Amino acid sequence: MTIANLHEKLLFFTRQKSHISKKLSDVQMRQLAAAKQVQEKQQQFNAELSALYYDPDVGYGTDEYSQIYMEMVNDHEFELSTINSWESQLELEKEQYETQLNEITNYENSWQKLLQQNIKVEFTYGGGGGK
Repeated sequence: MTIANLHEKLLFFTRQKSHISKKLSDVQMRQLAAAKQVQEKQQQFNAELSALYYDPDVGYGTDEYSQIYMEMVNDHEFELSTINSWESQLELEKEQYETQLNEITNYENSWQKLLQQNIKVEFTYGGGGGK
């Protein structure tokens, strides 16, 4: 009966590990989406800066250029800071799930050792088990 209880506990740990691994995978996918979003924003910003620089009406060398340039830079930095904040939050979540996964793995290993010891005691050769 003890062995069955230990197996049940091990199955519980396996289920928990699976659940946390799924959450960890979801966080990693969101991190990938954030990195992709940063890249897209940077490419868009570079294209807009290039278009502004060569614009015949408000391009480089005109009075309006520096004002428009500074507005674009400020907007871009705000967007990136928002995404960086999101990435930091995701990194914290990832670390939390990794810690939980390591903790459950350690518990699982200790229960497996307990199960092995219990099996040795219960089923020794020569009929000496159960003493």
